[in-house]
Amino acid sequence: MPLSTSSNFARPDDAFRAIVEAHRGLTDEQSADFDAALVLILANHIGDIDVLRDALVLAKRRMIDGQQQQQQQQ
Repeated sequence: MPLSTSSNFARPDDAFRAIVEAHRGLTDEQSADFDAALVLILANHIGDIDVLRDALVLAKRRMIDGQQQQQQQQ
């Protein structure tokens, strides 16, 4: 199964809002722990190591690209 990078949600804004709301009231440390738990739960749900590896590479690339864009804007 290839990694899907397009939205699979009928209402993607609702999915984003649910994630944001789940963080409400958490400390930075609790928020990081929550994110780690959510990642592990969803990775297990996917259950495909190749898809997981592709997602890890994509996430790291997006993070690095975002940091580079921030540095260029400064």
